[in-house]
Amino acid sequence: MTTSPCNSAALEGGCQCRAVRFRLPAPPLLTVLCHCRSCRRAHSAPAVAWALYAQGDVEFSGEAPQVYESSPGARRSFCPRCGSRIGFEADYIPGLIDIAIGSLDEPARLPPQMHIWDEERLPWLQLADELPRHAAFPPMA
Repeated sequence: MTTSPCNSAALEGGCQCRAVRFRLPAPPLLTVLCHCRSCRRAHSAPAVAWALYAQGDVEFSGEAPQVYESSPGARRSFCPRCGSRIGFEADYIPGLIDIAIGSLDEPARLPPQMHIWDEERLPWLQLADELPRHAAFPPMA
């Protein structure tokens, strides 16, 4: 995996109603723009920007996020009050958690480094960037 473009200053974020809050003291391992059907459905959006962290690098405060098993071995977390999407964990990435970049207080600090699940990208969504594109999940290095 490549190094994140984020500087070393901690990031904070949370849900829309501010009941669920989190702090990210370390830079993410990776940032992506995901085009998979599951993310699109879960977020009601054409794509979702994620920042991948070690679970120990995410410090939740306030109300605990609710967890929903969206498919076997995959769990999505959200605010139990306002429904804002917060995170994603899966058995195929043990010990890691994706945090929705849109849930950050300063989402502009974490630009995506690549597209994943590009084979499922909506045909009308054309982004003019030079980021690497992976048909499915990127190779794990």
